[in-house]
Amino acid sequence: MAARAYWQGQIKLALVSIPVEIYPATRSGAAISFRQIHEPTGKPVHYDKVVAGVGPVDRDEILKGYEVAKGTYVLLEQEEIEAVKIESRKTLDLVQFVPADAIDVLYYEKPYFVVPADDLAEEAYAVLRDAMRRTGKVGLGQLSVRGREQLVSLKPCGRGLVLEVLRYADEVARAQSYFRGLPDKPADPDLLDLATAIIEKKTAPFRPEEFHDRYVDALHRLIDKKKKARGRRVIEEEEEAAAPKAGNVIDLMAALRKSVGEDGRAASASGRKAAAGKAPAPAKTPARRKAPAKRRSA
Repeated sequence: MAARAYWQGQIKLALVSIPVEIYPATRSGAAISFRQIHEPTGKPVHYDKVVAGVGPVDRDEILKGYEVAKGTYVLLEQEEIEAVKIESRKTLDLVQFVPADAIDVLYYEKPYFVVPADDLAEEAYAVLRDAMRRTGKVGLGQLSVRGREQLVSLKPCGRGLVLEVLRYADEVARAQSYFRGLPDKPADPDLLDLATAIIEKKTAPFRPEEFHDRYVDALHRLIDKKKKARGRRVIEEEEEAAAPKAGNVIDLMAALRKSVGEDGRAASASGRKAAAGKAPAPAKTPARRKAPAKRRSA
């Protein structure tokens, strides 16, 4: 468990208050960050605060500005910004409960683990967890942290509870603005049968450890190689695989049939039934491929 809690306080349900601690459920992981280095000296490059036509300026002369029109800013003193911050509260009041599937995935931003603060809080914590699990509901409230209010949801997760920071409505783009131009008609039944068969064929348990960011893995290998070379510059260029030539017409039916392991014969009514309802014979079933992300270069 992390040494320092992100938030400590009480979850309030009506007249019941449960002391809890909240810890981040995610971390930056394998992400790599770079610094800009001055090659002749090997020292990091720093940046000065510079105004066009003026040059370097003192930090004391800098204010925060909000652009209200092109080139027009409202200037704010730091004291003014601090004055409107929300007072931090140590209570998360669950003001509403909604069905677990009522929150669109677009609203979820970041998860946190919620644990009871002490042994005395465990019983009330378990009651809240099990009550939400029984009803299939998720709790909603607003958490005050560092001068801001965050919209959050609370839901059961195994033996514990998970708090999710949610985006506010004005932070989420409306899907209709992107999907409005798409045709509103059902998919071709033949193609739908074949696509369904492919999905069933590729269905497997979710194992996130099998997926890796291959770019980050390659950067680590490059960095290790340069360390072993004692500072010498190493430049490697890998040949990119030739991209397949695109034809003028894409035969979607043929591609789906190839993916599902069928031959090129035209799908009849009985063939569609076989593709949707019967599993291929064991001798003809291609071996399940491992996820490409699991492979590592030597």
